[in-house]
Amino acid sequence: MYNRYESPFCTRYASDEMQYLFSADKKFKTWRKLWIALAKAEHKLGLPITEEQIKELEAHAEDINYEVAEEREKLTRHDVMSHVYAYGVQCPNAKGIIHLGATSCYVGDNTDIVILRDALHVVKRKVINVISNLASFAEKYKNLPCLAYTHLQPAQLTTVGKRATLWINELLYDLEEINYRLSSLRLLGSKGTTGTQASFVELFNGDDEKIKKMDEYICADMGFSGVVPVSGQTYSRKIDAGVVATLAGIAQSASKFSNDLRILQNFKEMEETNKKNQIGSSAMPYKRNPMRSERITALSRYVIIDSLNPAFTAATQWFERTLDDSANKRIAVAEGFLAVDAILNIMLNVTADLVVYPKVIHQRVMKELPFMATENIMMQAVKKGGDRQELHEKLRTHSLAAAAVVKEEGGENDLIDRVAADSAFMLSKEEILSVMEPIHFVGRAPKQVEEFLRDCVKPVLEENKAILGEQADLKV
Repeated sequence: MYNRYESPFCTRYASDEMQYLFSADKKFKTWRKLWIALAKAEHKLGLPITEEQIKELEAHAEDINYEVAEEREKLTRHDVMSHVYAYGVQCPNAKGIIHLGATSCYVGDNTDIVILRDALHVVKRKVINVISNLASFAEKYKNLPCLAYTHLQPAQLTTVGKRATLWINELLYDLEEINYRLSSLRLLGSKGTTGTQASFVELFNGDDEKIKKMDEYICADMGFSGVVPVSGQTYSRKIDAGVVATLAGIAQSASKFSNDLRILQNFKEMEETNKKNQIGSSAMPYKRNPMRSERITALSRYVIIDSLNPAFTAATQWFERTLDDSANKRIAVAEGFLAVDAILNIMLNVTADLVVYPKVIHQRVMKELPFMATENIMMQAVKKGGDRQELHEKLRTHSLAAAAVVKEEGGENDLIDRVAADSAFMLSKEEILSVMEPIHFVGRAPKQVEEFLRDCVKPVLEENKAILGEQADLKV
């Protein structure tokens, strides 16, 4: 265990659930389900396959004799034929009809599609639960004013809850993408060595309807609505590219969230919960680092770059197929899912218990609010008879002077005191402060949160209420 490489996706990051979907056991058991589906379809359509043979295959669908398959593969160097042989050892009466008329891609590619479907469902479930966590957070803090930023410089105010809706909104885009991928997935079916179904033309004596019916039966058994309309030996590798691009989209949303949270933790406005015994630094005992958010950023970067792998694979397939896809896709697709699974596990963990510091947020708001309130102050002075143009110039001068105190002297923002002392404004400090309630500067942010949660988020959560409440415990 300690003297060879082990993927951190397995030892540190991805869930057991997602790891199983890309395991040898899942793959080979799905092969057997596909062989059973093929035999049942061929039996229904009149080929000489008996119900007894099918029952024998079904009896050994789960108890794979791996040692026989592994020994056989040492001789044949062919994984599919080794497992055909091993299945035949367990099912001697059905041995002759296993894989009848099919090519290796019948089990290989159809299994890949099954795994893509099952893995996308796991990802979808976790995305929805992250959205649920953030929706509760947005509702709770919809009225808490905070600084908003453009160019990472203080701009007008927003609310903590409104900012959370930006994170949710991007995840809703990702959810739409997931739903599209799931709705468009089709099995390869039984297309043969170059996609022409020539072997089945031979088996069914040229009966087109039976060949098409065979694919329908297989799809029904495997839980799909249909097969791809045309193919070479394999399904188009653009399917892999599209699915991993969807995963990369989730990574983009996750990275946006984690980077925002890392900056907010630096501002001491918000942070991820630190566990009781968590150590931030080996040298600095006082440190509370955003370790989980940093991990989201790191893994997201990996997935975004990984999306190039299946894109290049799809672009370099020659004619009806080449085999340079195999080694790449078994790494790129699997690791894309394992990484996104890890990212979503961390997001579930972090978003379930975000820490907010309202007093720090208010303090930071009040340092900037005098600058943002200048127009309101000017309007109040104009109502008392002041000259707008003169007041505008005075506010500009006072603002520059106050900014210099803050930036050059390290002092507090004294703009309000300067304006109160200027007789041209005819305003007391109390009158000026009365217009400086932060909630008056957030625009429609609280209403936007309410409308967004009601119109966009609640229908999704209501539709998926049976899967809500998921939690994630991290290994490290």
